[in-house]
Amino acid sequence: MRIGIVCPYTWDVPGGVQVHIQDLAEALMADGHHVSVISPAAEGAELPPYVTSAGRAVPVPFNGSVARMSFGFLSANRVRRWVREGRFDVLHVHEPAIPSLGLLACWVARGPIVATFHASYGNSRSFSVGVPVIMSALEKIGGRIAVSDAARKTLVEFMGGDAVLIPNGVTVSRYTEGEPLPGWDEGEVIGFLGRMDEPRKGLPVLLEAFALLAAERPALRLLLAGPGDADEVLERVPPAFHDRIGLLGMVSEEDKVRAYHTVDVFCAPNLGGESFGIVLTEAMSAGAAVLASDIPAFRKVLDDGRAGALFETGDARSLAREAAALLDDPGRRAELSEKARLAVRKYDWSTVARDVLRVYETVASTAGVEEDSLADPVTDPAADPAADSVADSAASTVPDAAGAVVGSVRDGEGAAVRGDRP
Repeated sequence: MRIGIVCPYTWDVPGGVQVHIQDLAEALMADGHHVSVISPAAEGAELPPYVTSAGRAVPVPFNGSVARMSFGFLSANRVRRWVREGRFDVLHVHEPAIPSLGLLACWVARGPIVATFHASYGNSRSFSVGVPVIMSALEKIGGRIAVSDAARKTLVEFMGGDAVLIPNGVTVSRYTEGEPLPGWDEGEVIGFLGRMDEPRKGLPVLLEAFALLAAERPALRLLLAGPGDADEVLERVPPAFHDRIGLLGMVSEEDKVRAYHTVDVFCAPNLGGESFGIVLTEAMSAGAAVLASDIPAFRKVLDDGRAGALFETGDARSLAREAAALLDDPGRRAELSEKARLAVRKYDWSTVARDVLRVYETVASTAGVEEDSLADPVTDPAADPAADSVADSAASTVPDAAGAVVGSVRDGEGAAVRGDRP
């Protein structure tokens, strides 16, 4: 099967959706399918051979994070060319309801289209107002996938319809073995991996808990990996404990695996806005003892606390109390590690990719005769100028859609929404 996958966020800045798409693409290719991905990417970014750049992205605050998305005339033209030349049997767009490549792809393509919805939102009046603007694109989707109950709930509430629930995947074998990082073989180690400068990732809660614990546990150390300002991190912790904090910054895939195998307790202190928890499944695959905030997405991945400990979300004292209990009980950590390794198997891409493929096959078979598949996925302008004009107008329509959903995209911070520049 020839499969085209559309990534909404820039490829060169790590994120859960990008990791999901990369692993899905590689799992499908390993199964013998032809896969091509289009994604925003910075000029000169190193991309896998199966990824096509749609041009640079614009950073926009989104759902408590910063999403780097791409839209405008340049992106529209590149998406249209990629779809036409790809001659895909099925097109798989991710997050088609936000103003980025997925929305453009729905506008310019015809034939079998599958969409995956990753995000979960709270009550967003602006998002619900913007939905009618983009419905002309969403109505072309033949199959919907939600990665979690939270994402499925968002889809139903804001856009109507329903979706097949297929969780995020993880390549379990990638994380099962790894040597600890050098210099971290003594004392007790709590670890964190994520974007340190994003409030919803909850690092300030962990730092406050670490300060409480460090005063009583002289052997305790904190290992932090991910982008962010090191000075801002250290400002949140008493100077006496600075030498017990390791700041790795951005890490390679190899060092990320090693970090999971270094820590005694891996902590995910996220405050909300998570529809799944890829970082949890990675840590679980490595056999780490996980301690996570008690948000719905994390509770489900951790099997209601059986495959990892939970603490009261946003409560540093609760985090400190649960972390101390785990650090003092090696038997409990070993038990959680074993249960985590068993629980994470259902999220392995060997299982998840097959479930996604079944959706492709169902949508392609039901659309086959009506759509002539995607043998000519974008209408030839010479044969149907009207259809091509719709594709052209998409580039100018996307900023309008962005404005309509701006409340959920920029959270009132007034970030400019601009199109591409050549």
